[in-house]
Amino acid sequence: MTTMKSVKTGAQNRIDLVDIERPVPGPKDVLVKIRSCGICGTDTFFLHLGGMPAGADGSIRSIPLGHEPAGEIVEVGAGVTELKVGDRVVVNPQGVPSGIIGCGGEHGAMSEYLLLEDAEIGRTVAVFPDTVPFDVASLNEPMAVARHCVNRSEAKPTDKVVVFGAGPIGLGATIWLKLRGVRHVVVADVIPERLETALAVGADAVINSATEDVTARLAELHGAAANALGQPRAGTDIYIDAAGVAAVFNATVDAAKWGAKLVMVAVQKKGADIDLGGMLRSELTLVASQGYPTEIFEVTPEIVEHHERFAKLISHRVPFLEAERAFELAMTPGAAEKVVVTFE
Repeated sequence: MTTMKSVKTGAQNRIDLVDIERPVPGPKDVLVKIRSCGICGTDTFFLHLGGMPAGADGSIRSIPLGHEPAGEIVEVGAGVTELKVGDRVVVNPQGVPSGIIGCGGEHGAMSEYLLLEDAEIGRTVAVFPDTVPFDVASLNEPMAVARHCVNRSEAKPTDKVVVFGAGPIGLGATIWLKLRGVRHVVVADVIPERLETALAVGADAVINSATEDVTARLAELHGAAANALGQPRAGTDIYIDAAGVAAVFNATVDAAKWGAKLVMVAVQKKGADIDLGGMLRSELTLVASQGYPTEIFEVTPEIVEHHERFAKLISHRVPFLEAERAFELAMTPGAAEKVVVTFE
């Protein structure tokens, strides 16, 4: 039996780096040698739990981790005609029959090799050129999440937008907004280093929400407007929550003009009391954004074209054999912006 190393959830807040059997592709499958895999907030959520909830009894089961891979095809099933050994690919974690890769499915991409069943270009994988480093290519999945959020916002070039949260999704949304031609994008966060990155990837202005009055700063940056009752409000058209904290909702309701829109892409860790009366006075539209119904490979050509810009999102590159350190970085608030695990 040929084995490989793979990361699974262990005890709470710990990973297990285990030896498992290396999968063998069937006629319609390909085997990918993983070269980079990003760590996501979903991964750390599972680590905090010690795995994935398994049923109504509250039991937890260990799962393989990793759903942001980029790699190189090393074996191809006899029935696969579109793909060949040596192709560099990014993956749709939701495109295989054995369950979502790294999120409860049979396989995880934080492994030396990944089996892709029923491999098909445009549904399971997309091929990218060797001009793009594997670590940047592994941003494909989170950037699809960010792109869906921007699509859901329906932002126009004339809109003024604020993005709360300068993590990978918020910064990815910022890039997509600017590539879409949106004239003014502000990013708000509490970590100065992340705000520096926001400016580096194209934000027009930043707000440190730990030290600045968000409503007042938005009014300065986006001009004065009013809500339905004529009360003074900021001229911001679209608010994007990529932070997942109640303070974002409060800040938005406090600042929102008549007809503003709030797009929620971050996972809310717990419920929040929302000023529904304030939402009513602004006719604030709340739009939820989940996953990437169509965007997973729509983003790939633009990541290829603008890969140097997207590379600025990666703060740490950690070798696979130091995976424990990589996950510790990702789980420590404020320690890292985006951690990508690299493979030999």
